[in-house]
Amino acid sequence: MNLNKLLLLVTVASSLLVACTKELELKDPGNLVPQTVDQDASLPSIIVNGVQLHAEAYGHPDSTLVVCIHGGPGADYRYLLNAKSLADYGYRVVFYDQIGSGLSKRYPASRYTDDPQAAVDYFYHELRGVIAHYRTHPGQKVYLLGHSWGGMLGAAYSGRYPNEIQGLVVCEPGGLKWDDVVEYGRNMASFNVLNENPNNSLYIDQLLSDEEDEHVVLDYKWALQGSYAQPATGDDLRVPFSFWRGGAVLNDVIFKIGNDVKPDFSAGLNNFQVPVLFFYSTENKAYPTSWAEKISSSFNTVEVVKAAGSHSSMILETDIWNNFIQPKIITYFNSL
Repeated sequence: MNLNKLLLLVTVASSLLVACTKELELKDPGNLVPQTVDQDASLPSIIVNGVQLHAEAYGHPDSTLVVCIHGGPGADYRYLLNAKSLADYGYRVVFYDQIGSGLSKRYPASRYTDDPQAAVDYFYHELRGVIAHYRTHPGQKVYLLGHSWGGMLGAAYSGRYPNEIQGLVVCEPGGLKWDDVVEYGRNMASFNVLNENPNNSLYIDQLLSDEEDEHVVLDYKWALQGSYAQPATGDDLRVPFSFWRGGAVLNDVIFKIGNDVKPDFSAGLNNFQVPVLFFYSTENKAYPTSWAEKISSSFNTVEVVKAAGSHSSMILETDIWNNFIQPKIITYFNSL
């Protein structure tokens, strides 16, 4: 054996020995869940209202902005990335993880609970800041593309700032009145308590603590809860690369705040005169045609479209996106 091979074997053996003897701390960044932008400088990020957000954009900076708003609250934009193909049609497509969500910076629950109304309003200020960050000239049009919670936020923003948005696409917003949000949540939660999902959660509770702001552990457990097929929606979150990391604290806090504040995401929509494109899926049992008609009735002018063969996470489904949803969106954008 020559000297180079011997040195290589020694190096490999030493590395294996260190790996076997070093005890990993579960709560250390990167061990259970991906690092956030404040922990990993290689991730694309922007600063909005003093908060570091995971964000990126595709397409020419001066083109019409299409701001993609993810669901949750607390999810991330990874499952929306099929929409970056809109850049091929001449649009500037923007993605961002909301505060406390995805790979954006985490904050303690008290940041939101100290002033519940301000916590709800923050999402509008954040979206406005994201638009301002990417906008390059005053005449640049802004379209919003929101899914689920993102559709609710996009609708609420359009009602609050009706003259600032020139196009709105929403995909299965759960509800625009809080009572509807609660009812939809109940319908979504109708799964068998003996299935694998709660069993996974009970098992992991034996291993991990869940102090209120232990984001790494809580985000891991939230991901574990989502790692199964959803009976109501037909979605399968085990699809590779569907998400990076969820924001468990943010998700829990916003729903608690919602029950106290009861935000009305339809407020001001009577002043929003832009036609709206509204998608819903055929495989989401919690979102029948009657529900789509009820939720979409808050818009002045709306085209309600059933995406045949799709599930709740329709943008994630590449064939559905390429062959149905994107062509409908392009036709809609061209009509504005």
